[in-house]
Amino acid sequence: MKPITRGRVRIEPSAKRVRAFLGGRAVADTVRPLLVWEIPYYPAYYIPRDDVTAELKPNGGTKRSPSRGEGILYDIGDVADAALAYPDSPIEELRGYVRLEWEAMDAWFEEDEEVYVHPRDPYSRVDILPSSRHIRVEVDGATVADSRHARILFETGLPPRYYLPKTDVRLDLLTPTGTVSRCPYKGRAEYWSVNGHADLAWSYRTPLEESQRIAGLIAFYNEKVDIYVDGVLQDRPKSPFS
Repeated sequence: MKPITRGRVRIEPSAKRVRAFLGGRAVADTVRPLLVWEIPYYPAYYIPRDDVTAELKPNGGTKRSPSRGEGILYDIGDVADAALAYPDSPIEELRGYVRLEWEAMDAWFEEDEEVYVHPRDPYSRVDILPSSRHIRVEVDGATVADSRHARILFETGLPPRYYLPKTDVRLDLLTPTGTVSRCPYKGRAEYWSVNGHADLAWSYRTPLEESQRIAGLIAFYNEKVDIYVDGVLQDRPKSPFS
């Protein structure tokens, strides 16, 4: 099957083995998943019905999509609306496939590596480059970081992120918040408030293998702080994190 596009929906096959776990057991195990871009930001996995090992119980609910047609909602065990299928979709390629709700599952794996938040987008790229450029971060006029040893992370669709050594950060101005997030490309992040502003800075203590170069470094939201690069104040970018 070649990649296809129907309206705003893009579909292409993936060669990865994909497994979803719920209640301690695999409820889906396939080497024939489809990547389906229902929204432009990232794809969802659709799994052949034959590769879903859990019992799918129709609960009478439906969900209509202008492009995909009438969807049927299913429960898996005690988890309501855990799966969705479009058996009569006008997009023929989706018939016979099931979308398991990502958050309804306990864990997802691509091959033998756990994946968080959503499937990895094969068209998203993360480059992490060392830089001697002078990076200075201000919050409310106070310098909270000053470094010439940054690692700059370039990620498709997002502003550059400046990851700085903790020795170049005013740690006395940072307070752990307990907030945790996960990224399919970088792993698990922990957050700090800065001068009373919640969750302005974050770090990946043990990032995924492809992002090891930012392990233990601290980044700040360009959208919410003032960042100077070689003395030039950067514009605050517009992004989903603004």
